Amino acid sequence: MSGGFFDKIKAGLSRTAEAVSNLLAKPMDDQSAEQLRERLIAGDFGLVTTNEAVAAAQAAWKSDGAVRKAGPAEAAARVIEEALGNSGAWQAANPPHKPTIILLLGVNGAGKTTTAAKLVAHWKLAGQKSLLGACDTFRAAAGEQLSAWAARLDTEIVNGAAGADPAAVAFDTVKAAVARGVDFAILDTAGRLHTKSHLLDELKKVVRVIEKALPGAPHEKWLVVDGSLGANSIAQAKVFHEAVGLTGLIVTKLDGSARGGAIVAIVREIGVPVRFVGLGEKPEDLQPFDKKAYARSVVGLTA
Repeated sequence: MSGGFFDKIKAGLSRTAEAVSNLLAKPMDDQSAEQLRERLIAGDFGLVTTNEAVAAAQAAWKSDGAVRKAGPAEAAARVIEEALGNSGAWQAANPPHKPTIILLLGVNGAGKTTTAAKLVAHWKLAGQKSLLGACDTFRAAAGEQLSAWAARLDTEIVNGAAGADPAAVAFDTVKAAVARGVDFAILDTAGRLHTKSHLLDELKKVVRVIEKALPGAPHEKWLVVDGSLGANSIAQAKVFHEAVGLTGLIVTKLDGSARGGAIVAIVREIGVPVRFVGLGEKPEDLQPFDKKAYARSVVGLTA
């Protein structure tokens, strides 16, 4: 288990973990169980996972007096870890496609543009080369922001004029990625309002055009969600998944969030794994997801 990730996720989820761990340290009677249930619901873990975690904690308390101190927390952690399915670090060392085309999706404010840059920085440390595609042509500041990041990271970028067809920029980015032999092409899309069907239709067009530029692409469609929004992120994820078929999640702004349980609820709702989480503002604060470290942090256990 990554020590760096564990320390960061533990700090980010400290408010949730403190309340949960205090409850799990008490005798798991009906009153404590109900308080634990309320705390997990408030943290947006979802009703199913909450009930399973509480039941597991109660069973562990009753089963063996010798393990009562850590037993309920360990049991709850196992439930949370299992609820995260096949979430975990995405294997980028030897990707099956070169270039691997990654489409970043999400609403405005979730952190897509910054996340795109952080992915470049993450893979650059591993000696892998990326190309950025500024497909958010509706918001001029988005292209400028991504260009600034590209310059800072010494990374190539494909831009489109303000108001240009996002699908055309996506097409050009994919073709450039193939021609230049990069490892990854990361396409930053406009912040689609998940309640606006015509904007989602435009997003579907981007996906179709990418496939024309490179059959089989985009290879990954990752939704960037704001972890502090809780249950609202679940609604976003469902709509985007229905529209384009997500392959992964990147959850940002978990540092200091009291509602970090939305990660678990989203995975259970749509079956899409978490690949990265954002635990701060610096490029290195985008971390590959470790579900075991996350689960243990939530209940206040050590690595």
